[in-house]
Amino acid sequence: MIEIKEIPLKKRKLKKFVEFANTLYKSNDCYVPPLLSDDVNTLRPEGNPAFDFCESACWMAYRDGKPVGRIAGIINRTVNERTGKRDARFGFVDFIDDAEVVDALFRTVEQWGRSKGMTEIVGPLGFTDMDYEGMLVEGFDRLGTMATIYNYPYYPAHMERMGYKPDADWIEFQMKVPAEVPAKMKRVCEIVRTRFGLHTAELTSRKQLKERYGHKLFEVINEAYDQLYGYSPLTPKQIDHYIKMYLDIISLDSVCVIVDKEDNLVGIGISMPSLSRALQKSGGKLFPLGWIPILKALRGRGTDIVDLLLVAIKPEYQNKGVNALLFEYMIPRYNALGFKYAESNPELESNSNVQKQWEYFETEQHKRRRTFRKAL
Repeated sequence: MIEIKEIPLKKRKLKKFVEFANTLYKSNDCYVPPLLSDDVNTLRPEGNPAFDFCESACWMAYRDGKPVGRIAGIINRTVNERTGKRDARFGFVDFIDDAEVVDALFRTVEQWGRSKGMTEIVGPLGFTDMDYEGMLVEGFDRLGTMATIYNYPYYPAHMERMGYKPDADWIEFQMKVPAEVPAKMKRVCEIVRTRFGLHTAELTSRKQLKERYGHKLFEVINEAYDQLYGYSPLTPKQIDHYIKMYLDIISLDSVCVIVDKEDNLVGIGISMPSLSRALQKSGGKLFPLGWIPILKALRGRGTDIVDLLLVAIKPEYQNKGVNALLFEYMIPRYNALGFKYAESNPELESNSNVQKQWEYFETEQHKRRRTFRKAL
């Protein structure tokens, strides 16, 4: 018999909810545990400003007192208002390969969605696009990244069995970092500089990055991503939260800022040394000693992979070669840091604009992930 228990959205209770995935995947070399404190904070109102326009509930499934699955239900009122839909989301979902367990979890989140007046359910998604998106459907034998979900191959089979239909696909690429900036890219960069008067800004400190470009950076993200699938515009409160959360730890060697002659922000590229192996060593915990491999990885030690976390160009400059400036700036830095490969992280398959930027590189499309939708 399966017992479903709702988990209070409190730090201590959510810790067990988050740690369930580590137990499920403990012997899997491709699974990358999240930083547990980050996931706990994402799921509780006191730690996540998205609760200003979202509501959520979490449940765990038990058999004979042993946890065998988890799921979260989320309603993003902002996205529903923008799309005119009444969607519930499911996310933070993991389960053993057992139809009874899976059905019990999804019946619970589906009924919750109906009780809130929702007419469809879609996922896996988080509160906003800053959270995990999409269930892995290809690339189960490839190492995950800190920004993505890993799941076993039986997950999508259960989604189809329950009548869920594909809603959107993301694809991921691994690129070889070239030894030098490709000649064609250099020519494009010269045209962009001459025609639009753009250049890459020199960053001298994290304080400068935060104070001069911090809010503008996220405003550009809002503009660039506004029309993408399920996008939830970041609020000023969220922007303050993410500035504090991320801009104090990223290396300036992995950031590129593009500005015009008046220093107006036009584009941004943010990357980070891969933390995948470091997070595996730490188990997603900073203490007592988990911070050591993570700190080493942040300094670029012990990895030859760089994660491309974010590229955003203002809409009026898209499809004009501006992205080339980012890579002209970053490729020499990646080589100096010893990076041989770059992970694109998820890109909507329908977003041909972002995929054009990889035409300069030797690439492999090695993962695919998907959201599933069902009427309630």
